[in-house]
Amino acid sequence: MRVEIWSDIACPWCYIGKARFEKGLAGFAHRGDVEVVHRSFELDPGRAKGDTGQVIDMLAQKYGRTPEEARSMEANVASNARAEGLGYRTEGRDHGSTFDIHRLLHLAKARGRQDELLTLAYRANFAEERSVYDDAVLVELAVEAGLDADEARTVLADPNAYAAEVRADEREASELGANAVPFFVFDRRYGISGGQPAEVFTQALEQAWKDRPVTASGTDAAACDADGACEVPGAAGNA
Repeated sequence: MRVEIWSDIACPWCYIGKARFEKGLAGFAHRGDVEVVHRSFELDPGRAKGDTGQVIDMLAQKYGRTPEEARSMEANVASNARAEGLGYRTEGRDHGSTFDIHRLLHLAKARGRQDELLTLAYRANFAEERSVYDDAVLVELAVEAGLDADEARTVLADPNAYAAEVRADEREASELGANAVPFFVFDRRYGISGGQPAEVFTQALEQAWKDRPVTASGTDAAACDADGACEVPGAAGNA
């Protein structure tokens, strides 16, 4: 069974939602048979590389709040994050274009290290004093995730590297009706939006597993069709 997760590094509820999903997955009896695929979604796709600013200022401007109200919003999110055992800084975090991060995550996917890099990027962005909008930091994170430093630098230096893959993920999100993240899709049958409690994810996994298509396996064997005709494979012409 496959679970696809659309998310953005700049999204605190994606950070929290990933932790809650993993707790829900841990409580699922068939967790070893679940493939998790992370897909790209930019909350601010029109933002230019290098255009960064403080998160508090961004929240105040975006939602028409005072800086004090923006800080209160961040404190609420931080409380939810810490309840999941996650670190969260409410001051000093920056905000910018996540396009390069998503491109690097596609490289990590190709090398089998996507979840590792995503986890490190979330931690750097929300819990540590490391800007994920700095190419040097992204290369450090890539190496920590098990990627080659030179290959990571090459991808970051070429704006077309893995750009098509990022855009394909975003088009697919639009086609599925996802206009917010995190967005979880279970075997292309069920969708869940938001950082839901862990038990909701466990229930969704159980329902998707129950309703999954049965895959035929093995070689042809004796069978009867709906009209009652029975045939033994390989017996044609042997009567």
